[in-house]
Amino acid sequence: MGGPGPATGQILIRVRCCGVWRTDLPVLDGELSEPKLPLVLGHQIVGTVTALGSEVEGLVEGQRVGVPWLGRACGECAFCRRGSENLCERAVFTGYQIDGGYAEYAVAHARFAFPLPGSFSDLQVAPLLCAGLIGHRALGMAGDAEHLGLYGFGSSAHIVAQVARYQGRKVYAFTRPGDERAQAFARELGAAWAGGSDVLPPVSLDAAILFAPAGTLVPRALRAVRPGGTVVCAGIHMSDIPSFPYELLWGERTLRSVANLTRRDGLEFLELAPRVPVRTEVHAYPMEQANRALEDLRLGRFSGSAVLTLS
Repeated sequence: MGGPGPATGQILIRVRCCGVWRTDLPVLDGELSEPKLPLVLGHQIVGTVTALGSEVEGLVEGQRVGVPWLGRACGECAFCRRGSENLCERAVFTGYQIDGGYAEYAVAHARFAFPLPGSFSDLQVAPLLCAGLIGHRALGMAGDAEHLGLYGFGSSAHIVAQVARYQGRKVYAFTRPGDERAQAFARELGAAWAGGSDVLPPVSLDAAILFAPAGTLVPRALRAVRPGGTVVCAGIHMSDIPSFPYELLWGERTLRSVANLTRRDGLEFLELAPRVPVRTEVHAYPMEQANRALEDLRLGRFSGSAVLTLS
C-alpha cells in the first residue's frame, strides 16, 4: 500500500474480515447526518497490524486486532475523565467519521484497537466487536434481571442470549411476527420462550433490551416489563417513538438508551466471551458482495451475523 504511513498514535491494519451490522444501514441511507464523505463503511474490523505510528504502545506489527464503532475520543473532557468516553462530544466513529473496514487496509487509533482472543477465528470474532460490545453494555444496563426480554433477535441478541444464559438468566426472544425461523433459532440458543413482538410473554419481564431499531416497540416493551423494571434501547438509530399513556411508564419503570461503547466495555467483553464461550452464527460474503450482504441484512434474510471476507 503506497502513501504515507500511520500518523502519531495510529496503526495501519491489513483487513482480514469486517462484520456487517445494522448501524451500517442508516449511515448508508443518510439517516445519520454527519458522515465523512467520501466514506468507507464498516466498524467490526478484524485485521493484522502492518505498521505503527509514533507513540504507539502495547501493540506490535503482525498482531491481530479488532476495531469497533468508537474510533477515538478526546481524552480530555469531563466525560472522558470519568470513564464515559462513549459520551465524548468530540468522539469520532469507525465507518462513519473514520474510514472503516470494507477495504483491504484501514487506519485506526491504537488506543481504540483491541487485541483479540486466540480462541476465536477471524469470522467468529468479528461480530463481537459491535454486536457483542453494544449487547454487553446493554446487558449491564438491564441490571440483575432474571427474566430478560430481547426484542429483535439478530446479531446482537444471539450473542447476548448466550451471555445471559451463562449468567443464569431466562431469555424471552421477540421477533418479527410470524418469523418462525428466528424464533426457532432463539430456542436453539436456550431461550425460555420465543414469539412475535406483537404479543406479551408468558411472564412479566424484569428488563427488556430493544435491538430492533423500531420506536413502535418501546410501548410494547414497557407493557411487558413489571413495575420497577427497565427497558433499554440499544440502537444508535431508532425510528420515532409513538406517544403512549403514562401508565406504561408509571410504576417506577425506567426507559434508557445505550450510547456507543467504552474501551473498558471492549476489554471486559473480550475477556468474558471465551469463558461463556460465545459462539457466533456467521454468514460469510466476499468483500465484492458487500451490497448484497447489506440488502440481506435489511430484509432479514439470515439469522446471526454477516461478515465480509478478503481472499
